[in-house]
Amino acid sequence: MRIAHLLFTDRFAGSERYAIELANAQADRHEVTPILRASAAETRPDALAHRVDARVRTVLVDGWRARWQARRLLRRLKPDVAHAHLSQACKTLRGLDAGCLRVATLHIHYKPQQHKCLDALVAIAPWQLADVDARLREHTVQIDNWTAPIRAAPDARARLRRAHGIADDAWVFGALGRVEHSKGLDRLIEAFQQARPPNARLVIVGQGPELDALRRRAGPELLLPGFSAEPQDWMMAFDCFVSAARSEPFGLVFLEAMQAGLPVLATRTQGALHLAPRMEPTLVPQDDLPALVTALRELAERRPERRSYPMQHYRLDAKLAEFDTFYARELGQLRR
Repeated sequence: MRIAHLLFTDRFAGSERYAIELANAQADRHEVTPILRASAAETRPDALAHRVDARVRTVLVDGWRARWQARRLLRRLKPDVAHAHLSQACKTLRGLDAGCLRVATLHIHYKPQQHKCLDALVAIAPWQLADVDARLREHTVQIDNWTAPIRAAPDARARLRRAHGIADDAWVFGALGRVEHSKGLDRLIEAFQQARPPNARLVIVGQGPELDALRRRAGPELLLPGFSAEPQDWMMAFDCFVSAARSEPFGLVFLEAMQAGLPVLATRTQGALHLAPRMEPTLVPQDDLPALVTALRELAERRPERRSYPMQHYRLDAKLAEFDTFYARELGQLRR
C-alpha cells in the first residue's frame, strides 16, 4: 500500500510525534511518504524531519505554497491513502482529485470545516465520535494512541537531578508537554506555590507561548528547562506525573508516564477519563485550585511508589494492524 502522511507544523509535540511514529512504523510493510513543511527540516532540537526514519523518503514543501505543492505532489504520487494531521494538512485534501482515500486523524476534536469533506476519519478517543457528521461516522474508526519502545538512559534520574540541583530525596512533581493555556500550567504553578509541600520540587518540561511568562513566576522550587529531545529521561527523574490541563483530547503523555511507572495526578479531561480504568489516576476537577492544592499536599505526604501498568493495549504493532484493517475497509468502499 502507498501511504502519504501530510503534516505542516514545524515544532515537535504530541500530534507530531503521533504522525512521525506512525509513518516510521508503517514503512516496515508499506511504501510511506511523509510530506512536511520545509521549516520542519531546520537544524534545531524541536524540528521534525530528522525524526523520520532514514528508510522513509520525506518530501518537503515551501511555507506559503505548502498546500498547493502538496496537492500537486499527491496527484503525481497517486498514493492509495493520503493521511492528514492537523488543520492545514486537512484543508489540503479538501476537493483533492488524486484518486486516493483521504483520511484525517482527529488530534483535537471534529471540525466540520476541516473534516466533513474527507472520506474517513481516525478518532483517538471515543468521546470524539459523538460530534462527527452522521454520514462520516460510518467511515470513522477509533484507535487509541500507542507507546513506542523508547527507553530512558540508565543514568537519567541521577544525571538530570544532579544537573539541575535536585536532591536525591526530593519528591518531584513533573509535567511534560506544550506550554500553552490549555495545559493549565499556570494553575499548576499557583497550586504548587500554595501547597508548599516539604522537600518537593515542580518540574515543567516543554516549550510554548507561555514559557517566558511562567518562568517569571517561578520560584527556586520550580524548574522550567524548556524543550527536551529525551522526554523519557525526564519521566525517570519525576516521582509523580501531573496534568493540570483544561483540555486534553487523549494525552499521549499519559502513556509515557504509565510506561515509566509513575503515579498520576490529573484533571478530569476527556483523555484522563478515557484512560482512567487502566491509569487509575488521582483526579481533580479542571481549573479547581483548592482541589489541586489538596491533591498535591496529599501525594507529597503519601509518596506513592512507581508501579507496573497494563500497557499491552497500547503496543504500536497492534495499532498498525488496526490501521491496515481500517485503510483496507475504506479503500474497498471507496472503489465500490
